[in-house]
Amino acid sequence: MSTKKERDIEKQYSTSEFVAKLRRLADALESGDKFEIQIAGERIYVPVRAVYNIEHEREGDEEEIEFQLKWRNE
Repeated sequence: MSTKKERDIEKQYSTSEFVAKLRRLADALESGDKFEIQIAGERIYVPVRAVYNIEHEREGDEEEIEFQLKWRNE
């Protein structure tokens, strides 16, 4: 198994692009399929066994909501 390089990328999308990605994610979750997405040139495969959570952060006058999908590569 090859070791993947560590990365931490944050990418902004237009409203329509973000909605399309969320819609594809929701469709994959509802149908029990893995979710595939390309981020900054790398194709990511989210397995069905992923765990989902929503995180809210507040610091000073900034707030952030993160929809997270987490899994371990086996």
